Amino acid sequence: MNPSPVNPGTDAAHDLVRFIRDKIPLAQAMELELQAHDDDLLVLGAPLAPNVNDKGCAFGGSLVSLMTLCGWGLVELALRRLGHDCDVYVGESMVRYLQPVWGDFDAEARLAEGADWATFFDTLRARGKARIELACRVPGTDGQPAATLTARFVAKRRD
Repeated sequence: MNPSPVNPGTDAAHDLVRFIRDKIPLAQAMELELQAHDDDLLVLGAPLAPNVNDKGCAFGGSLVSLMTLCGWGLVELALRRLGHDCDVYVGESMVRYLQPVWGDFDAEARLAEGADWATFFDTLRARGKARIELACRVPGTDGQPAATLTARFVAKRRD
């Protein structure tokens, strides 16, 4: 499936981005925007201007924040799509900064190799909580990533 945004008034991903911007002041300050999505991919973007560092490139904290929000959002969308009411949080993560970003940037979140939604949802149904590993990246130049984030997100059913 090709990722693509759909009607902003009815689309779950647009609703989620509005929620993120309303509830997380950092996301509002970063000017986070939805770029694309499908069931297995979420792409969020941010302009350079509110995310710039003292060197004139993107602040590392903004890069990791956008990747984290992107991963969290992908899990949240999957849960909402299947009607699960859960709290989602980052259990652990590892970030690598590989090259500076000199302009507006996007972050992409996908399932990590070996991760699958079926196992995640089977575990959630059986135990009331589940973990899933995601691979996130900020594209850089020449097809190479500017930053990567490997993260395990945890969903816990709300009581």
